[in-house]
Amino acid sequence: MVAAAKLIGAGLATIGLGGGAIGAGIVFGSLINSTARNPSLKGELFTLSILAFSLCEAIALFCLMIAFLILFAF
Repeated sequence: MVAAAKLIGAGLATIGLGGGAIGAGIVFGSLINSTARNPSLKGELFTLSILAFSLCEAIALFCLMIAFLILFAF
C-alpha cells in the first residue's frame, strides 16, 4: 500500500515537468514572434529569453527532484 502511494505521489509530482516544457515553448515562441517584429532587438530579446527559459526549467527540475525524493528518500 505504501509503495503504491509513493508511486502515485511521484507521478503527480512530475506533472510540473509538463509545465516547464510548455513554458519553454511559450518563451521561445515569443522570442521568434518578437524577433520577427523587431529584428534590431535580437540580442537583448535572446538574453531575456534565455533567462526566462532557465527559470522555467529550474521549476521543472525542482519537480523532478521532489519526485525522486518521494521515491527514494521516504
